[in-house]
Amino acid sequence: MNIANILVRSAKSHKNAPALAYGTEITATYAEFADKSARLAAALLTEYDLKSGDRVALIMKNHPEYWVSLFAIWHAGLVAVPVNAKLHINEFTYILENSGARLAIATPELADQLRKGQDITPVLNIASAEYQSLKAAPHMEMAEKDGDDLAWLFYTSGTTGKPKGAMLSHRNLLAAILSYFADVSPHNPGDAIIHAAPQTHGSGLYGLPLIAKGGIQVTPLSGGFDPAETLDLIAHYPNCCFFFAPTMVHRLIGSDAFQNADTSNIKLIVYGGGPMYEADIRRALDAIGPKFCQIYGQGEAPMTITVLTQHELEAGTDHPNRAARLASVGVERTDVEVCIRRKDGDPCDIGEVGEITVRGDVVMLGYWQNPEATAKTLKDGWLWTGDMGALDEDGFLTLKDRSKDLIISGGTNIYPREIEEILLTHPKIDEVSVVGRPHPDWGEEVVAFIVTKESLTTEDIDAYCLEHMARFKRPKEYIFKEALPKNNYGKVLKTELRALL
Repeated sequence: MNIANILVRSAKSHKNAPALAYGTEITATYAEFADKSARLAAALLTEYDLKSGDRVALIMKNHPEYWVSLFAIWHAGLVAVPVNAKLHINEFTYILENSGARLAIATPELADQLRKGQDITPVLNIASAEYQSLKAAPHMEMAEKDGDDLAWLFYTSGTTGKPKGAMLSHRNLLAAILSYFADVSPHNPGDAIIHAAPQTHGSGLYGLPLIAKGGIQVTPLSGGFDPAETLDLIAHYPNCCFFFAPTMVHRLIGSDAFQNADTSNIKLIVYGGGPMYEADIRRALDAIGPKFCQIYGQGEAPMTITVLTQHELEAGTDHPNRAARLASVGVERTDVEVCIRRKDGDPCDIGEVGEITVRGDVVMLGYWQNPEATAKTLKDGWLWTGDMGALDEDGFLTLKDRSKDLIISGGTNIYPREIEEILLTHPKIDEVSVVGRPHPDWGEEVVAFIVTKESLTTEDIDAYCLEHMARFKRPKEYIFKEALPKNNYGKVLKTELRALL
């Protein structure tokens, strides 16, 4: 099935319902959204001589036309290559060349940058008269596609080397959508998703279930996350939902605008993409109420490995394992199997830390033109995630760290997240990231980078650590920072912190 069918279907059953919005202005109904996409699809094939399976890059800041372009690509039987709009021109060029993109569709300022920075891939500016004329082309019927045909080429963030293109099929995307309905939220026509996070990544993937149900895709005028603007949009759209990185939750409830804001229109905030520490989710639940759901996934298994449901976050307040469950990422999703494995591939015991592996219809086809990386990551039908974790007797998964972030000191495994969780319970600490530093005798030693809310000394923190953790886990140095380096999705860049050492 062509994944574009979710729009074709909604355009039949929700013709006059609002589909796309820019700020508070509705820019297209479902009938208009589907018609524009089908016309643009026809024009892409005829005007650019594209063929089924050709790749088209979307290098766009958040904008309603992202959705028109994305569904035009799929409607035409082409492959979408959504690209993070904040990358450097050299990174854009690498992805365009590596994917073999035949066309790049871009927002105005990025279109200019792409034209000046590379001359291999033609660029279509969504603000141009050419783009507008393409949407007036004759309507075409949706292209036939098989479930295993490539639909989406998702490039990993590449914090430790060149990004790899995870190949996601039409079946992969459909599995992710159905899993969302099964485990995250059923949604109703008229529900809105406000895209304060990038549409080219997690927020965009979570826009797909809303399209399948006749919901509204809302793009902030800023194109990104501004707490005051976000709160204004919340006041305007009933039953609104979000995909947030944990740092965005932290910023929202800590903003001045939040203090007197009415958040009753929030239906659900799904968070993921980085660690949400126990202390932070407790603060968020106190501030907004039980309107949260955590997911754990990867680009290789898009947004779909485990879930800590809204019900679990709300109903488990008296559970004896409440603290551990808040620090977990929940249980395996309906459509996947999760297994924790040792290096030799054998399953771990309950509570034993190993590498998280997953299989199911949501797992990628492999990496684009990279058989070596594919062979290392996909083994006997299982995706080896590179993340370390442990399952408890009730099936709740607790992430420890990326395998590359594990610290081995004196032959003992130390998981940075355990130390970070403890340090964040200190009332004067705002953010923390723990990394390993080479040591001539111990192999590695623990170092903590800390952002404080108030003045704090090394001696204060050291005493706190000795009170709350084993001595061997205690950081050997505390480095105070104004802010921690993060990538465009809010993940702390431990590679940059290690470089500082």
